[in-house]
Amino acid sequence: MTDLNEPLSRGRKGGGAKRGEGATAGGKGSPMPEAKLHEFAELLFFAYRDFTGDPDAILKDFGFGRAHHRVLHFVNRHSGLRVADLLDILNITKQSLSRVLKQLIDQGFVEQQAGSSDRRERLLYPTERGRALAERLAAPQFVRLTNALEAAGPGAEAALRAFLEAMINAEDRPKVSSIMSTMPAETRQGDKGDGT
Repeated sequence: MTDLNEPLSRGRKGGGAKRGEGATAGGKGSPMPEAKLHEFAELLFFAYRDFTGDPDAILKDFGFGRAHHRVLHFVNRHSGLRVADLLDILNITKQSLSRVLKQLIDQGFVEQQAGSSDRRERLLYPTERGRALAERLAAPQFVRLTNALEAAGPGAEAALRAFLEAMINAEDRPKVSSIMSTMPAETRQGDKGDGT
């Protein structure tokens, strides 16, 4: 068991600076003060709270939670997604996914089909009802993102993308890039009608 009083080592997954060391942007420049890092960490907590809070309120009407939202998001964005790929994307166990997926299938939001080349393969598709819910959940998040990017001013979109990509573990970035590149072309170009 990890001692909570022990400083984190740089070698751990996700890589962080040791307590009191501060951090640098890309390893260059002056170390960022720990107080500033705490501020950014708290801002991330609050931003995530509000970003997920809007769809959370909608999900309650269905008796669903954030796990359902994540599954529905990726199934809707990547229609025909293999269950094995979804497990890899979400980085969860098969048991964790099974309960959530069963509820979404039983309630008519997702359907499962056998693969055409490998009948053992399970492919996931959003139903019309699932696509409508995915779009409804995404709508307030799109408004929040649009307003935040506009308020942040010119260059915010590129800076936000660079920041979010840098927050992903380095070994996972190629996989995430591959997932993002399989999105429908109209979505990558900014059409929000696809329902993310």
